Parts: sequence; C-alpha cells; structure tokens
Amino acid sequence: MSIVTTATSRSGPPARPWLASYPTDVPADIDPAAITSIADLMAEACKRHASEPAFSCMDKELTYGELLRKSDQLGAFLQSKGLAKGARVALMMPNVLQYPVAMMAVLRAGYVVVNINPLYTPRELEHQLKDSGAEAIVILENFAATLQAVVQRTAVRHVIVATMGDMLGLKGLLVNFVVRRVKKLVPAWYLPGHTRFKDALQIGARRKFEPAEVAPDDLAFLQYTGGTTGVAKGAMLLHRNVVANVLQLEPWLDCAYKTKERPRNLTFVCALPLYHIFALTVNALMGMRLGATNLLIPNPRDISGFAKELSRHRFHFFPGLNTLFNALLNNAEFRKLDFSDLKLTMAGGMAVQHVVAERWRELTGSTIVEGYGLSETSPVATANLVATTEFTATIGLPIPSTEIAIRDDDGNALPLGEVGEICIRGPQVMAGYWNRPDETAKVMTADGFFRSGDMGFMDERGYIKIVDRKKDMILVSGFNVYPNELEDVVARIPGVLEVAAIGVPDTHSGEAPKLFIVRKDASLTEETVRAWCRDNLTGYKRPKHIEFRDTLPKTPVGKILRRALRDQ
Repeated sequence: MSIVTTATSRSGPPARPWLASYPTDVPADIDPAAITSIADLMAEACKRHASEPAFSCMDKELTYGELLRKSDQLGAFLQSKGLAKGARVALMMPNVLQYPVAMMAVLRAGYVVVNINPLYTPRELEHQLKDSGAEAIVILENFAATLQAVVQRTAVRHVIVATMGDMLGLKGLLVNFVVRRVKKLVPAWYLPGHTRFKDALQIGARRKFEPAEVAPDDLAFLQYTGGTTGVAKGAMLLHRNVVANVLQLEPWLDCAYKTKERPRNLTFVCALPLYHIFALTVNALMGMRLGATNLLIPNPRDISGFAKELSRHRFHFFPGLNTLFNALLNNAEFRKLDFSDLKLTMAGGMAVQHVVAERWRELTGSTIVEGYGLSETSPVATANLVATTEFTATIGLPIPSTEIAIRDDDGNALPLGEVGEICIRGPQVMAGYWNRPDETAKVMTADGFFRSGDMGFMDERGYIKIVDRKKDMILVSGFNVYPNELEDVVARIPGVLEVAAIGVPDTHSGEAPKLFIVRKDASLTEETVRAWCRDNLTGYKRPKHIEFRDTLPKTPVGKILRRALRDQ
C-alpha cells in the first residue's frame, strides 16, 4: 500500500492520507467488477445459505431458499404482465417479509425498484409515481387508500396488494384480523383490477421465471431523496453502484471479528425501513452477502413492542440512528435486555450526540460506530473503524475505493483542518438524478466528485468531522454557528429528551440561534437551559430564543426536520 506524504498546501491535502489509518487487512481499493449485479449477489447468497433464515418478522422465518423460490414466483408474475426490461416497479411497504421478496423479484426480472415511503400523503405519492414513470406497484393494504386517491393520474397499471399476514402462515389470519378489525389500521380502499400478493405468487408458481441478463450499468433503484431541501429527486443507483458499496463494506465489517468471535448465526436488527438506502444496503444486501438473518421490525416507533421483540432474540449487529438509540435508552424494558451478544452498533443518517453515545456504551457495552453517506452514494462513503472502543465524534475514514475532498465554494481543495464542503468520488456514487440533468449538474463536479452539501473538515489522520449542513449554518454577526454543536451541548442537560437548533432572523445580528426542546423532565426551565449554555457556549453561540415542544417534526427515518421548524 503506497502512502503519499507530501506536505499540505493550498492545492489540497496529501493524497489519500486516510490510508495510513487503515487496519492492515483492509484494502485501499476493492474490485467493483467482482459481482456483476445485485441480482447475482442475492441469488448467490440464497443458493449458498439455502437452509438458513434470511429474514425474520413477527416470529416467522423466511429461509434463503424460500426467498429465492418466492422471488421466482413473483418475478414470473410480473413478467407475465408484459413489462419490458427497465420498467419501474414501486414498492410501498414497511419492514415485512414481502419487501425482500418483491425487491429480489423486481431486480432479478431486470426491472427497477422505486422505493416509496408508506406514510406518504397522496400528493407525495403522486409526485413520485409520476416522476419515476412506475408501471406497477406492490403495496401493503394499510396504504392502499392513498394509492386509490391518485392511481388514475399515474402510469401504474398493475397493482399488487399485500396484507400484514400474507407470509406468516396460520398466524397471518389472526394478524390480519387484529390489524383490520381491532387496531383499524386499514382504511377502506378500492383498486379495481388489483391482484392479491398471495394470488400473484400462486399465478407465478405456474409459470417459468426467466432471470434477466442484468449488466453492471443497468439501473437498479430510483432512490428518492428525502425532499427536505425541496422537491424529491430520484437518485439513479446502478447495479454496480450498490454492489460496490456492499464490497466496500465487507472488509470493513470483518474487522469487528478481530477482537470478538464471529457468531455462528449472525443476526442483524433491521429497525430502519428497508425502503431507505441505509437499511437497504447495510441490512438487507450486506446481511445477505454475509448469510445473516435480518430481524425485521415493522414499526420501530412502538418502542415497547420493539424492546419486547428484541427480548426474544440474540442479536449481533444493530444499525440505527441517534433518535432511535435515544428513544430506546429511555425505555425501561429495553434497558433490561441482555446485550452480551451485541458485536457492533453502527449509526448513520444524522450526527450521534455524545450523551447518547456515552449512555449506549454504558448500557450495552458496545461503542457506536458512526458512518456517513447519502442516497446519492448508495449510501456509505465514510465510517469509523468498527473495532474502536471509543466514540470519535467523527464520521470516520473514507471506505475503500472512496475519495473525499474538502472544497471551498469555488471548487478549490482546502488544506487539512479547514472547513469546506465534503465532496465524494467512488464507484458507489450515483449516475445522476432521474430526468434532471440540471440538478445533476449542480451536484457533480467536472472531475467526478459529488457535492454533498455537508460542511466538514479532515484531520491529519484522514478522519472527517461534519460541522453541519451548508444551508443549516447560522450566521451570527459574521460568525458561523453550527446547529449540531448547539444540539450536542444542550442534549447533555439531564432534563432534555430531544433538541433542535435553527437560525431565525434578527435585526441586530442578522440571525440568532433558536432552540426547540422536548423535555424529559417536566421541571426543566428556560433559565436552566440558559445557564447551561452560558457555561458551555461562547456568547454568539448561545440561543436567543428557546421554545419547549411536546414533539419535534421528523422524517420517516427519524431525522429531525429543521426545515419544518424554520417554516413554522
């Protein structure tokens, strides 16, 4: 491994300084052509681990062999509808067993997965279906009424409707009764011409499935951005993009077993939604590559139910994000669980607060390993070393075959230690935004870097620290104030459950920091918060306004929506 050690200058930092921080058995680069497609990756895993459980949900296991057979059946059904290679098929389901079956069927048939948040409003769903040009959709009946409201104005002509109990055996009858009649979670709906999921499998079982010839440059996913910065755009993720990210993560995660014995039956906790790129790649595809079982949690917002489900399993790998970890730490039943089998806790999606990391380590004995990525990068671009025993408060090092450049507004590379925009180049970076060459041009540089919109710096070891989203920075009398810093400081107050910081207009300083706080302790006062901030923040960083709330707005994945707070 060759390390360039030239001196830092205005032309930029040393070439790939992070390689000096790599463990000896992690390669600088991977071979992105080692696996042709996601379809091949999944099929190979199913054949290699045929008798082992691939996914588990509500006490029902789906083996790798069963997953392959059912994906054959659903794939054959879709092919019988005359869909051409490259047709877009929307998936609108939470974490249920039907999701991996549908995803695998769509990709192996040569179609494109359009992941859709099940909680979308009709307006949001219509936009995504129209924008993607989806011709078919697999949807859970709980959300069918939303589709009913818009389907006639879209290109969707084939609708497959699943129920919560479809793949749960006899237990499924009871589950469907409770979901429909007791909890009343299925609003009335009418979709003429639809096919039931179980019927689609039966029809497909009578036909021969013909796996498509899928090339590395074929489109695999239209992964829509969260829409927190405007109209949601579809990131075009090719088969080679996502395969590369799995291959980049494999040697990285293997390091977890240098100090801890690898479990015989590896189990991933899959609480983050599979329609989100983090869980899709890190849980579903990485899990399949490793022959692991993914424990699907359909509703992680039910923290008590989540804790009860975990109590019935031994689990080893726990991907999540700050708000989820925080909520679990504040649940009495979760705190009683046995964490002796937990080998690795991985976080992404948002900054992990020190106080959450400290409490997680104290309770579980596991250090939160923070990583970083975006829908546009399939998603992982950087990660901390998984064998670390200390929370670094950074997003770690660029993973193999990934280059990170810190650049100013004019595109110039900045020296180590200086704050600029984090730019990413590697085989996992998207091909562009679907039907939006103008938006693609805004984020892709001439030399192939993706401009993330996140501000950060790289230290001399190659570790990267995010200071904030470019647009979230608060400018106070010419000084940059980063909301993440304010939130991290205030989250340490014992009576604070959640906190968000934004900038609001101020006639004196241009902008002033404002805090929104959800109390854990009802006796927490504004003065207590101000006193804490006086002790921990310099003058211009201290909040001018403090507002207590019962809840904070979040994305479906759990990120706090600062934009929504600014718009209120």
